[in-house]
Amino acid sequence: MTEHDGPDAAHLRPEHLDDATVEALGKLSEALEIVEQARGELYAFHRLTGMGDLALGEAVELLRGAGHHDIASRIDSELVGRNVIEGRWTFQIVEDYDDGYYAAFRDAEASARSELAGGRRHLFEAEMKEDRRSRGRRHHEALPPGE
Repeated sequence: MTEHDGPDAAHLRPEHLDDATVEALGKLSEALEIVEQARGELYAFHRLTGMGDLALGEAVELLRGAGHHDIASRIDSELVGRNVIEGRWTFQIVEDYDDGYYAAFRDAEASARSELAGGRRHLFEAEMKEDRRSRGRRHHEALPPGE
């Protein structure tokens, strides 16, 4: 166990910060984490849609090889390479999301954290850890060994 049995300086609440503000910043951080997860799902959608289109191209070639030229040509012209939404492939959706909503969300969270808590992250969680951990027990240490 370290001599100092608490969070590191980056996770200590600044003296001027009240409970309501720490809770609000914690909720803002939670909201960003949800948006981060949604972003991951959007990238999964992007990758899966692309993989589906490539597999569709392979299916078209197999249909052609099996002698089903009309069906293969119809699927090829109607679906292979088709826009997912009007005028856009998934990479364009991802870029719009990243450059617009996601960037604005990250900036708003970082700005609020900077203005209110000196840029410190996860203060709510750090205090929750201190409240919930069993001091002096292995695997309940405040910090990794050596810090």
